[in-house]
Amino acid sequence: MEIPKISKLDKLIAEPRMKKKRMKLESLTSLNNLDDGCLMHILSFLSPIPDRYNTALVCHRWRYLACHPRLWLRVDPFVKDLSLPGVFHSIESAVSAARPGDTILIGAGGNHHVSNIQIKKPLCLIGSGEIPDETTLVCSRGSDSALELLSTCKLANLTVKAELGCCLLHRSGRLTIDGCVLQCETNPLDHLSCPIVSTAGRDKEEDNLSLVEVKETVVEKIKGNSVAVLQTRIEGGAKAVATSGDLVLQRVRVMYSKDYLYFWFDVDHE
Repeated sequence: MEIPKISKLDKLIAEPRMKKKRMKLESLTSLNNLDDGCLMHILSFLSPIPDRYNTALVCHRWRYLACHPRLWLRVDPFVKDLSLPGVFHSIESAVSAARPGDTILIGAGGNHHVSNIQIKKPLCLIGSGEIPDETTLVCSRGSDSALELLSTCKLANLTVKAELGCCLLHRSGRLTIDGCVLQCETNPLDHLSCPIVSTAGRDKEEDNLSLVEVKETVVEKIKGNSVAVLQTRIEGGAKAVATSGDLVLQRVRVMYSKDYLYFWFDVDHE
């Protein structure tokens, strides 16, 4: 049986295709040849959800690196083995252990009880449920706020409930609230509640701040203070935002769905 000869024309057509295949294989090989530390550093630049979360589906190694405690801290009140790295029973302990720039993934199911938790470093807090209602932070009466934010932070896919007081107390830094639900006490005490309170930009600082806290406050002032709310449900309270500093409400958009109102607005300098 004769083997068919390959013409010069066929070779010219096939060579570019083979080169492309080789280039793809080489690029994949070079990426997988990186050590764990380098590859983990690259993954850290991805947005936590959905990009970094989706990289865990590539292979076993990428799953290990994408879910590594260096990239995530996890809050799970139902976990039994606390020896697991990066796993905590409460949000307060996770915030205390976190490093600036860390992402804290808060477990869905049940309520996470929070009260006046101060966040003084840049962090990202994300609910692990499919919708915000599946990850609920509850602030009981007697507390000024659920979270007190003194640094640049992002909250996403979370429900924050305050029985009395405010859900979020913004002191300084750039706060982003994306796809969350903020719920305050309804009648007859709604006049005592407010989902978001911002005191940023005041001339007077707290007298009891430590030296380190003062330095952080100065840095945040240089970077600027603001609140950005994106696609967030706000329910109850006297009004959506109360400001006692230099920031004012701007660029308000409201979208009405079948059951809820969704808000987009900024609290920034005039």
